[in-house]
Amino acid sequence: QPQFVESGGGLVQPGGSLRLSCASSGFRLDTLAIGWFRQDPGKERERVSCASSSGVSTYYAASVEGRFTISRDNAKNTVYLQMNSLKPEDTGVYYCAAAPSCRTGSLYNYWGQGTQVTVSS
Repeated sequence: QPQFVESGGGLVQPGGSLRLSCASSGFRLDTLAIGWFRQDPGKERERVSCASSSGVSTYYAASVEGRFTISRDNAKNTVYLQMNSLKPEDTGVYYCAAAPSCRTGSLYNYWGQGTQVTVSS
């Protein structure tokens, strides 16, 4: 069953950094756009970033623009999310998923189990 495996989450103080990884299991990423999402209990899932299949085109939610950077290494079938200047409101479970493109409304598949990010002092 194709899916993603997310890793790199943890507990970090406000202002700190984390680097999340999203590795594919059972399929290649080089033809797919990859999005990062986060969800906190009681809140709707939010797309925070997306990278096109080549990585040339990227998308960031306004809440993370300038602090988060998405990148991908298609040779390793892995996508990264570098998160800097973390804020308590960045807390949540972070997931990655694949879609045909980063366009709004694209259908995402191959969701992983997620990795917990907690920003707290």
